[in-house]
Amino acid sequence: MGGFSIWHWLVVLVIVALVFGTKRLRNIGEDVGTAISGFRKGMTEGDEKDTAQLKADPPQADASAERAKSDRVES
Repeated sequence: MGGFSIWHWLVVLVIVALVFGTKRLRNIGEDVGTAISGFRKGMTEGDEKDTAQLKADPPQADASAERAKSDRVES
């Protein structure tokens, strides 16, 4: 009851190829590849947007705290 050897994986691969066909497996591989690349692109774009927003706009909580401090100083 050990792990699978290379021969077990080859038999499984042959059975999958016979059941689904090589064309469908190739299409599935392309779809998975485009999904992964799209996910990576989205992650890098999301990081860039977050960084740009942090640099451009101060958080709203800090702005209200600044107003409260200036109100206290004026009083």
